[in-house]
Amino acid sequence: MIDIKLLQNDFEKTSLSLEKKGVSNEVLENLKTLALNTKYKRQEMEDTTAEQNLLSKEFGRYKKENLDVIPLQDKINSLKNKKQELEEEVRALEEELSSIVLGLPNMPDESVPVGADENENVVLEVVGTKPTFSFTPKEHWDLECDWLDFERGVKLAKSRFTAIKGDGARLERALINYMLDFNRQRGFNEWYVPFMANTNTLLGTGQLPKFADDLFKIEGEDLYLIPTAEVSLTNLYNDEILSKSELPLLLTSYTPCFRKEAGSAGRDTRGLIRQHQFDKVEMVAITLQEQSDEVFEKMVQCASDLLSSLGLCHQKVQLCTGDLGFSAAVTIDLEVWLPGQNKFREISSISNTRDFQARRAKIRYKDDKKNIFAHTLNGSSLAVGRTLLAIMENYQNEDGSVTIPEVLKPYLR
Repeated sequence: MIDIKLLQNDFEKTSLSLEKKGVSNEVLENLKTLALNTKYKRQEMEDTTAEQNLLSKEFGRYKKENLDVIPLQDKINSLKNKKQELEEEVRALEEELSSIVLGLPNMPDESVPVGADENENVVLEVVGTKPTFSFTPKEHWDLECDWLDFERGVKLAKSRFTAIKGDGARLERALINYMLDFNRQRGFNEWYVPFMANTNTLLGTGQLPKFADDLFKIEGEDLYLIPTAEVSLTNLYNDEILSKSELPLLLTSYTPCFRKEAGSAGRDTRGLIRQHQFDKVEMVAITLQEQSDEVFEKMVQCASDLLSSLGLCHQKVQLCTGDLGFSAAVTIDLEVWLPGQNKFREISSISNTRDFQARRAKIRYKDDKKNIFAHTLNGSSLAVGRTLLAIMENYQNEDGSVTIPEVLKPYLR
């Protein structure tokens, strides 16, 4: 959640940042009116309280000097009633303002390139070398290794669910364990967390209220299937005050992820790219405000090195303002090369949300006598299904079989 004080004290700068994330002028004008009305009404309430307190101090002097207290008492009572009315008005205005602000995206860092959509993202670096083949490489769903059973996945659930079998299932499991071990060696503490989350938890990381349509809701319960372990890991510290010495907290976890993929009809309907259920190993960091840039680079490098260890060529991409996620202030995507598709495709997304999520989730740390909102970061390390298909396409053989990367062989024994 953005700081409401920014709206009230420097609306022009704040609104310019929000425009870059696609917030409409109509919403911004409504927000400006509401923010200023709330500010002025709160000031009126505080002035009324101060005047009431001042006259209340006078009351004792009036009685001591045998002055007529009735006019003074009437004025104090009038101010008391006015204060109560203003308190109700301020409460209602603040609730309305808070409701709107919960639906506003984070403001992008000034370093983020301005752009309308993914076509204006900036490639920062290509890491590794694309493989060469003596034959025309196939897309993963056309390989003859017989790992992916799309028809039985549909039979068990519906479209965009896949059953994985045999060595493919073993490789999925091996990748999860390899990724967790890799992250642990980089200093991330492993967690095993619930695969469901309540409303407050999803509010904390920004999935609610805006993205309710993309979540699978449990009927009759205040529970949703999680769309990412970022939700669970970040909210482990919901409404807590941490000590500076604890930070940074580096966390990693494996979870399945569940997404309705609302609005993605017709996109990536074949294969494993866009599924309703998929495995992912996540990184999350909770840091001091001055630490988050350094930790962001550490997380990007960790995910990149993980891909390199698997021998997968990939590129680092700086997202422009129009392609940034709701909670992100800055994001670098890692896109892996898929020879069957002859293109780079996203496999990891690392974001610094600054204090946006911490403000929503009330994650703070104590600095001397002050409580300060932490910075939170998250990143895929990696999307397991996409890593599986990347291995299938990059390590495919002409006969349709797949060679297993050396670093994974110990995990398949």
